[in-house]
Amino acid sequence: MEESLKLEKRQSLRNNEYYTMQSIFDNLYNQSSNNKKLNKLVEYITSKNNILLAYRNIKKNKGSTTSGTDNLDISFFKDMETDKFVERIQNKIANYIPKSIRRVEIPKPNGKTRPLGIPCIEDRIIQQCIKQVLEPVCEAKFHKHNYGFRPHRSTKHAIARCMTLMNQGKLHYVVDIDIKGFFDNVNHSKLKKQMWNLGIQDKNLISIIEKILKSEIQGIGIPTKGTPQGGVISPLLSNIVLNELDWWISSQWETFKTKYQYSKSDYRYVAQKKTNLKEMWLVRYADDFKIFCRDYKTAQKIYNATRLWLKERLDLDISPEKSKITNLRRNYTEFLGFKLMVKPKRKKYVCQSRMCDKAKKNTINKLKEQIKKIQKQGNSNEVSRLNSMILGSHNYYNSATYISLDFNKINFLVTKTLKIRLKQWISNNPKCSETYERFYGNYKGKIRTIYNITIFPIYGCRTKPPMNFSQDICNYTKLGREKIHKNLRGYKHLIKYLLRTVNENNTAEFDDNKISLIAGQQGKCYITGLDLEIGNMKCHHKKQKCDGGTDEYKNLVWVDGEAHKLIHSSKLETINKYLGLLSLDEKGLKRVNSLRKLVGNSVI
Repeated sequence: MEESLKLEKRQSLRNNEYYTMQSIFDNLYNQSSNNKKLNKLVEYITSKNNILLAYRNIKKNKGSTTSGTDNLDISFFKDMETDKFVERIQNKIANYIPKSIRRVEIPKPNGKTRPLGIPCIEDRIIQQCIKQVLEPVCEAKFHKHNYGFRPHRSTKHAIARCMTLMNQGKLHYVVDIDIKGFFDNVNHSKLKKQMWNLGIQDKNLISIIEKILKSEIQGIGIPTKGTPQGGVISPLLSNIVLNELDWWISSQWETFKTKYQYSKSDYRYVAQKKTNLKEMWLVRYADDFKIFCRDYKTAQKIYNATRLWLKERLDLDISPEKSKITNLRRNYTEFLGFKLMVKPKRKKYVCQSRMCDKAKKNTINKLKEQIKKIQKQGNSNEVSRLNSMILGSHNYYNSATYISLDFNKINFLVTKTLKIRLKQWISNNPKCSETYERFYGNYKGKIRTIYNITIFPIYGCRTKPPMNFSQDICNYTKLGREKIHKNLRGYKHLIKYLLRTVNENNTAEFDDNKISLIAGQQGKCYITGLDLEIGNMKCHHKKQKCDGGTDEYKNLVWVDGEAHKLIHSSKLETINKYLGLLSLDEKGLKRVNSLRKLVGNSVI
């Protein structure tokens, strides 16, 4: 799972580069870093390449097939000509009136529900266009210990930071502040002012965002406050709201401005400890945040000050029953599904972390529910889903120091259900799949197979200490990108050429997929394996459009000019000519014949 997330992050950068938006995003980041006022952002938002990039990013999202109140999903734009699609989005932004939002209630573990707002697909594409341009502007201004809904940051980084403050910082008091209904209570006027203060001073853009915030919610009406969870741009807007809080807390200690300029921050912290300043360190993930302190008296003052600041500056209330001060030497504090405290070890206190009780209970219930589905539906797909749930839980919670004990308990309870409900299908097969060997080959427990799929061991989770986020990783600097992925080589010029030569008669789907495909084939011909050349390459439809073929990714293949002619040739003389030119091996000839059959030609 971690590897797939890395690939996704790398892919998002490649997408930026494909559509030549990276230099624009870099420039916006640089201007924002230098506190420049940005008042022409709508020009970038409505640019053709930014719209095509938004389409690509939305299409890859799992939610792209979810429809809004107009009952349309991403497939609505599938066969639309590229220029018509771009013009449609540009016109919509120029006279923006969002459609109503579909409201969905998602059940929470405590029995309550969380409201989600699902905008219509066209509005989602527009929100993605805005997000792509605003993100580099905001990234330059966000606090480094805000880890939620930001590029390359994750819950693991937030947990790692907490553990560092507890272990190395020896900060054993923590202030937990729970904002009451944060997403439902964001003040729209305050948010617009915060955007303006960040340097986002394009009045047209702020007007569009105001319309997004005031989009009618089906069955509820027009909201006067709050950002609906489920919108593409909502996480970014929520980070803008709480960014002011991050910097206020940070300015009390971590980034406190002193008269004397110290060469190292460590020297400054030593000097600050001799003053009356209150030591505090923030870790935030979305609206869930912790403030670490050295003693109870300081924690109490910070608790009261933060509560008042949230009310006065952001008009947000806290939940008194969920907000508290915790002595980490005596009690656990919960954060993002983990519970953490410090315990004595070799004359010092060390952080010990586990799954929180609620997370453990939820994991047990989810696995048991999936076992019931296997019993009812009885197919290999549901067994594979059980495996993906086990692997996903292991990957998320393996940061905890005592995670093996937690999963041993989960294993005991879930395996009982597994043996009772699926007894007749379980095969105690000592042979295990290749995937099992790769992830769990070191475990010597009992191997169980259902429908020829080896079930992953629930107890098979070992601690993998989380690493702190490397702060020089950034999508919008050359050095930052070098740390994320190696630059594309060999076929970058082909992608640039394709972007410059878009055919207005092509569909948006075809133009998007052929760019993905040339990267997928690494700029090489599917038949010969040689590098493709501009002016001598073709994106071939395996099943021809006249025969009902589509512009789907799986129906396309890049080949060089001669190979393309060989696929379509029916005269023996022409076939022999191109066979001589290509000098195909057995694999190449097999591929040519498979493509020839699909277009109705005989096998060579």
